[in-house]
Amino acid sequence: MDNNLNKYFLPYQQRWLDDNSPVKIWEKSRRIGATYVQSYEDVRDCVSKKVPSVWFSSADESAAREYIAYCEQWTKLFHMAAKPLGNVVVDSEKDIKAFIIEFANGTKIHALSSNPKGFRSKGGKVVLDEFAHHDSQDQLWKAARPCVTWGFPLRILSTHNGQQCRFYKFIEQVNKGKLKWNLHTTPIQLAVDEGMVDKILQKKATEQEKEEWLNEQMANCFDEYTWLQEYCCVPIDEASAFLPYELISSCETENILKNLDEITGDLFVGMDIGRKKDLTVIWILEAFEKSKYTRMVKILEKTPFHIQEEVLTNILKHRNLRRCCIDSTGLGMQLAESAQRKFGQYRVEAINFTNKVKEELAYNLRTNFEDKSVFIPAEHDTREDLHSVRRITTSAGNIRFDADSCEVNGHADRFWALALALYAVGTNAGPINIASRARRESYEITKNY
Repeated sequence: MDNNLNKYFLPYQQRWLDDNSPVKIWEKSRRIGATYVQSYEDVRDCVSKKVPSVWFSSADESAAREYIAYCEQWTKLFHMAAKPLGNVVVDSEKDIKAFIIEFANGTKIHALSSNPKGFRSKGGKVVLDEFAHHDSQDQLWKAARPCVTWGFPLRILSTHNGQQCRFYKFIEQVNKGKLKWNLHTTPIQLAVDEGMVDKILQKKATEQEKEEWLNEQMANCFDEYTWLQEYCCVPIDEASAFLPYELISSCETENILKNLDEITGDLFVGMDIGRKKDLTVIWILEAFEKSKYTRMVKILEKTPFHIQEEVLTNILKHRNLRRCCIDSTGLGMQLAESAQRKFGQYRVEAINFTNKVKEELAYNLRTNFEDKSVFIPAEHDTREDLHSVRRITTSAGNIRFDADSCEVNGHADRFWALALALYAVGTNAGPINIASRARRESYEITKNY
């Protein structure tokens, strides 16, 4: 049977099957055949008597039924006598039921409900399917982990479900080397590259067909949050996002960007400065009364400072420039001073990023999104950058805003550039100038009266 596995499984499934590690964990896209290949492994282990029994648990009963149907299919291929026992009570006191297949050699496969108590006092191989979506992950883990104490295999498979669940914490610990488990990661793009669409279409798919299929799946998700988490192996903790996707998308507009010479309204600029690790982003807004429209987002990656200064100078020369706020923290200090020297300290303000200042900038930005008074381009990188910022409360009770660095999106650089531009719109730190008018001629009529 093992010699003909490519007839049944795609490369990413075969890699999982070939991995005989004591513990392996799989972060995966939806519907790529992970449970399908796991059922084959479990039947194989029972047929060869590698394990006395398999204890499988998924998030709901329908998934357990699907798994058992796969197992029944594999038993026929192994030519091993096996008897499906149906939904059997395995613990009457705790009202625990399981779908069971019993093999002629005495081994059994049990597909349990998601009740953690089902694993108590059991021993054998453990499979936790869609682990991140169990209602009581911690209790399930406490009950299931001792089942493999005598050296039986442990398998954990799931799509992501935020960053607060135990599954995500497992992945983190594996990536940090603190858990010596084998990690498999299969986003939908990898599955497609390795033949998933070929199987669906029952022919060799062209690159265009693959791209069209992926675009259709993404469109049917309706939002970025679902697509990333359910299909792309990206855990999203929407609850901790300072700007949720829904809020961001409500201010997105197509065909909003313009060239500098097309801008006729008041111009406001925000600049977040980076050099080697982070991006430099210049965000240009055109303001009409209470509405602010993004007209240009200039991205400078690993750009020498003298070129950054040239680009900024060209923008600040615009006849309608009203105000520019520049991140003067660290690297930006010299550039901010140079811009102030050329264009005046009241048209250009240097902003030092303290925690208090970042909090003010961030909340002003969110207020603009909530009021629908700022409009941004509908671009993936922009959306992800804005969504990446998290409001974090430190152990000392202080508030800070941070985001993970990304090679493509930087370190929320677009977020802070836009925040600076919006701050430029809302502040007027310049001096108040009073111009006296000429004396009226009527003054002479009443002179000496």
